[in-house]
Amino acid sequence: MLDRLSKLPTVRRLVTAAPRAVGKLPTVTRLLTAAPGAVSKLPTVTRRRLLTAAPGAAGLLMLASAAEPRPASAIRATTRPRPRPPERATVAPPPPLPTQHRPIFTLADYRRITSGPAFPTDAVALTIDDGPHPVWTPKILRLLDRYHVPALFCMIGNQVLGHESVAKSVARDGHQLANHTWSHPISLAHKPPTQVRKEIARAQEKIHDTTGYAPKLFRSPGGAWSPTVMREAAHAHLVPLDWSDDPRDWSRPGTAAIKRRLLAARPGQILLCHDGGGDRSQTYAALSTVIPALTARGYRFVAL
Repeated sequence: MLDRLSKLPTVRRLVTAAPRAVGKLPTVTRLLTAAPGAVSKLPTVTRRRLLTAAPGAAGLLMLASAAEPRPASAIRATTRPRPRPPERATVAPPPPLPTQHRPIFTLADYRRITSGPAFPTDAVALTIDDGPHPVWTPKILRLLDRYHVPALFCMIGNQVLGHESVAKSVARDGHQLANHTWSHPISLAHKPPTQVRKEIARAQEKIHDTTGYAPKLFRSPGGAWSPTVMREAAHAHLVPLDWSDDPRDWSRPGTAAIKRRLLAARPGQILLCHDGGGDRSQTYAALSTVIPALTARGYRFVAL
């Protein structure tokens, strides 16, 4: 039986290679180096013993090859790691804000409703409505940048539509944004809840999608407030905001009239101007004088 096995090609190659392979194993190499005398005392390895030991030697060869470190290039992953799907946390929408009985008219009102440190005693806030406008908004932005004045831009949703780049520039310059409804209905206070809700929601979505900023304040067109408008603003997580100094620049009464009213501003007031709704050259000319004049008086423009 052993004679027949020895004639098989595979076994013949194994028999021939086994002594050399076994000699290359670290343990055997150390043994041969450290104890040559002991090796000479080992019994003679006959053909029959070698054939009998061949399977064990093959197993040793496999163990030795598995134990020896291989270069990283030779290691192949059996499976490709799958990308981990993004974890989606379920976040419940915040509860509606408490419904206010009146909007904010002054900085003191604003601080009573919102958290934060008190405004400086010489502070005023500038708010600009009805934009964005492709001509007047960029002009006013450059004016504000020249004097380092922050402002709140109350944007109309359907004015953001088509003027997205202008709306983005307002947010990029660091100014605050407020929701001023989708279509600026003057009679919003007399609209049913569903229509008020739609006006607010569409504007909020458009402003956020365009600028990446979700307004926190809501200004009703023309300052038209009602319990329904106040309730829907609170439901949309918006704080109602009005003003305390209105130069009626929207009616274009003349640059001098606008200047006179704005220069009568007192600390703690919220000023109202417009960049949209038509020709705002009078507003722009008045602000070019009023902003440096109020600054020279020691007033500080603050962001809402």
